[in-house]
Amino acid sequence: MSRQMQLEDRAMEVALGLAEEQEAQDFETLAERDAEAAAALARARARLEALDETAAPETLPADMWARISARLDAPLPEADLAEMAPEFDAETVTLLPAPAATRRPAPRGWVLAACSGLAASVVLALALVWSLVTGPEPVVIAVLINDAGEAVALVEGSETNLTRVTLLGPTPVPEGQVMQVWTKPDAEGPPVSLGLLAQNRGSALAVEGLPPPGPDQLYEITFEQAGGSPTGLPTGPIHGKGLAKEPL
Repeated sequence: MSRQMQLEDRAMEVALGLAEEQEAQDFETLAERDAEAAAALARARARLEALDETAAPETLPADMWARISARLDAPLPEADLAEMAPEFDAETVTLLPAPAATRRPAPRGWVLAACSGLAASVVLALALVWSLVTGPEPVVIAVLINDAGEAVALVEGSETNLTRVTLLGPTPVPEGQVMQVWTKPDAEGPPVSLGLLAQNRGSALAVEGLPPPGPDQLYEITFEQAGGSPTGLPTGPIHGKGLAKEPL
């Protein structure tokens, strides 16, 4: 497995919350000094953004696990046990007791089995979510850099001109202004607006009529007045800019 694929896998585990706490912290630290790791993490979070926006955060009840454990430990009614019991031919099937060393109290076994099944279900559900929310594969990727040399945003351009913009950290926006995304499909032509970042957060932007993005295409984000640039061209300070590269 290539390093890029390893970074993509680790980044998705972090974004999904499947990584151990220390592993997640280690990858976040790596992303602060490694551009490839930062880009992989930004891509993973951008692809899950659509899922994040479908529901408001909820806090689990403090006694949730205690209630689950109590339900699992409660004995089933005999009628339910009878319905669950498979029908065997007593003449051909012999049930042997488990060795003493391997026996465990029944309630504890139920809890472990249930938790294992729950974990497997969560992993499967997350895998299905990943397959559903993954958008078109990017044909170009640009890391936008500010005047201080810091990576501030990741731009992914697809062949269908769906542009995903992911902010790489908190972005203080001057009061009364918005962030507007620009690109130059023609290196000799004027910048073209791709749209505004709603609520100053990452977004997926689509513009019809533009040619598919290519390597070395310029992308930038500027601060503009509310509603966007009045001239159709960048007028405000540049938050970050960068040239597109083909993904590895």
